[in-house]
Amino acid sequence: MLFDYDLFVIGGGSGGVRAARMAAGTGARVAIAEEFRFGGTCVIRGCVPKKLLVYGSRFPLEFEDAKGFGWTIEGASFDWATLRDNVQREVARLSVIYEGVLERAGVERFHSRAVLEGPHIVRLLAENRTVTAKTILVATGSWPFIPHIHGREHIISSNEAFTLDTLPRSIAIVGGGYIGLEFAGIFHGLGVDVTVIYRGDRILRGFDEDLRIGLTEAMQAQGIHMLPNKYLARIEESAGEKLIVFEDGSELRVGCVMYATGRIPLTDNMGLMEAGVKLGLEGEILVDRYSRSSVETIYAVGDVTDRLNLTPVAIDEAMRFVDTVFRDKPTPVDHTFVPTAVFSYPELATVGLTEAQAREQFAEIDIYKASFRPMKYVLAQRHERMLMKLIVDTRSDRVLGCHIMGPDAAEMAQILAIPLRLGVKKADFDATMALHPSIAEELVTMREKWVPSAN
Repeated sequence: MLFDYDLFVIGGGSGGVRAARMAAGTGARVAIAEEFRFGGTCVIRGCVPKKLLVYGSRFPLEFEDAKGFGWTIEGASFDWATLRDNVQREVARLSVIYEGVLERAGVERFHSRAVLEGPHIVRLLAENRTVTAKTILVATGSWPFIPHIHGREHIISSNEAFTLDTLPRSIAIVGGGYIGLEFAGIFHGLGVDVTVIYRGDRILRGFDEDLRIGLTEAMQAQGIHMLPNKYLARIEESAGEKLIVFEDGSELRVGCVMYATGRIPLTDNMGLMEAGVKLGLEGEILVDRYSRSSVETIYAVGDVTDRLNLTPVAIDEAMRFVDTVFRDKPTPVDHTFVPTAVFSYPELATVGLTEAQAREQFAEIDIYKASFRPMKYVLAQRHERMLMKLIVDTRSDRVLGCHIMGPDAAEMAQILAIPLRLGVKKADFDATMALHPSIAEELVTMREKWVPSAN
């Protein structure tokens, strides 16, 4: 059978763009469809604009710290519209770059919603025509989850948070994960009264307990209100404000309510099940180690598979897909030692196993911890502390995990991912010369094992 394309990609985000470009580089005939703007969640409404807002929100602290170093900063003011519009201009610029990369690679681009009509057939709705492809890759990403509760129309998600007309006086952020905590830091830094509401006892499910406790305490010390074990019953509009009524009968009035309770795969109304593609309980595309779905000719990468929803992971899965399908080098996906960060304030980052995970998998582990005030904070008279934690397999001396909270945590975690992936031992850390004075030197100077108290 002759096909219009060797590969048709549905979704122009980080994973889809990388797969299309790399496959085209092998000489394959490739096309891609994107119904909105190229760049996907990360570039348009995720990592990139959020990190820019994080930068913008940190300046008040920098101005305050400067006083201890002899600087006098008078008349500083902030304009939300300037920051918002500058961020959106950068997003638009990057989207054009993404599409330009595809054009130079020889990938045919369609600005259209695409749906499946079979194992080899894609319908382009904007053009009302079908095309055929030997292989189809679905990389449509995910979308914020908003529950069906009374007053749902009064809720915003992270999508709308980037383009608010004005900043609210106060905001309630529902959700204690990455997105909720990062936006809590952003809004707080920009002068908004912030309350974080979450269902469990702790924020950041799946992270190491020391980081979860440490970030909660740090956010509370800044004046962010943390409300654990709370369930919303309804939201009402009241005198220009939002009235949150909890299931226990308590109430909270705020200027804005933002939900950050996770994201769901974008698979609705795509013809996936009709084409024979099996989906999971959350609508995710079920795939094997090579990102192949239950249909031999249809693959999926990124958030739409709900495996590990991070931009670099989607890109890595895309590259392994290209190796497998177009380079005759079957390469399974590997999600071990993936570094990740939360750009909250303070920032935290992690790579490898948490203490709880390590105790489940290994007979005996050693814990090393360091808690200290960074040098910069001394003259600034800020009392926030840095936290570093290493988890080591006692028998092999191999470092299983590293967890950091404080300035530049993400940068350190990225570098540490390399030696941890290669099986570095604690003795290798100990034998490495420290760079002084630096925050990171603590990673190679920790010698005393942490022993939990008898209590």
